[in-house]
Amino acid sequence: MGTLSIVHWVVTLLLLFVGLFPASKILAKAGYSGWWCLLALVPILNIIMLWVFAFSSWPNLPERRG
Repeated sequence: MGTLSIVHWVVTLLLLFVGLFPASKILAKAGYSGWWCLLALVPILNIIMLWVFAFSSWPNLPERRG
C-alpha cells in the first residue's frame, strides 16, 4: 500500500507541474508575475482570477486606440 500512495503523489505533482508551468509562462509573457498561477488551485478564486485577467489591460500589450 505504501508504494501506491507514493505513485499517487508523484502523478499528482506531475499533473500539477504540467498545468501550472505553462500558465506561469503565459502570465509572465502577459506582464504579470508567474506566481499568480497558484491561484488556480483555490476553488472559487480561480474563476474570479480568470475573469480579472480576461478583462483587465495587460501590462505588456500596448493600449489600442480607436
